[in-house]
Amino acid sequence: MLSPLLIGVALGVKFTSRGPIFFKQKRVGLHGKPFHMLKFRSMVINAEELKAKLEAMNEQTGPVFKMKNDPRITGIGRFIRKYSIDELPQLINVLRGEMSVVGPRPPIPSEVEKYAAWQRRRLSVRPGLTCIWQVSGRNQISFEEWMYLDMQYIDHWSLKNDINLILKTVPVVLTGSGAS
Repeated sequence: MLSPLLIGVALGVKFTSRGPIFFKQKRVGLHGKPFHMLKFRSMVINAEELKAKLEAMNEQTGPVFKMKNDPRITGIGRFIRKYSIDELPQLINVLRGEMSVVGPRPPIPSEVEKYAAWQRRRLSVRPGLTCIWQVSGRNQISFEEWMYLDMQYIDHWSLKNDINLILKTVPVVLTGSGAS
């Protein structure tokens, strides 16, 4: 069902910027086990090197880096990020058992190194494509609030809550609300 969209995005990425179609990044999963998370590439190929030069412009609190008008994002990248289309290749991570559909977003190792002890509890569950953070403002909430929402998810997990989060994610993704 998703094939036409996936092929269209892959061609769009390939023909609008240099570099590979997919972006592979080391992330931290269940119990701290590392894995490579997949995304459609939405940034220039040297984005990771450029990030160091942009650190002073970080708009997020805590160990994560977020920037509303990030100059590393490509033209098509802005669109696919706004509607979370760049995240679709993570369904492969779900099929591999590295991620779940619902669960805290998988952090990068350098973020985990800066976690407070209580924040490491996020690693006690399989990371997911969506969670409370995704439907509660995404990039518009602070890092600390994001961590508390993840703890709330962990402490109150149920299949019913997962289904509700999936249902709430659909309109958030379709409208692009909270994305930057």
